[in-house]
Amino acid sequence: MAEKQAIQKRAQRIRRQIRKVAGDRPRLSVHRSSKHIYAQIIDDAKGHTVAAASTLEKEQKGGLKTGADSAAAAAVGKLIAERALKAGVKDVVFDRGAYIYHGRVKALAEAAREGGLTF
Repeated sequence: MAEKQAIQKRAQRIRRQIRKVAGDRPRLSVHRSSKHIYAQIIDDAKGHTVAAASTLEKEQKGGLKTGADSAAAAAVGKLIAERALKAGVKDVVFDRGAYIYHGRVKALAEAAREGGLTF
């Protein structure tokens, strides 16, 4: 129980810092589980999700060996960038949540940058 609270506290601390520097930019939020990875672009001012992508989608599932590796994270990063640009969002702030910037989280971020998002 204490570990779960520590993780939630860390995520809240990171989001508090993000709000300070974000200005009016939406945030690119990442969630990873043991089997999949998810990404959302959230407009906190309006309170809604602009774009979302994950390894659970049919088009992603077919082309990936597993949803829990760096290749899958990179595919989700490219997809979220494509959907964000289609929705008119180019500048975002990266919200890694309670995860360290390493491995799958880093792969998703770099693929989103290559796809055209700036953060």
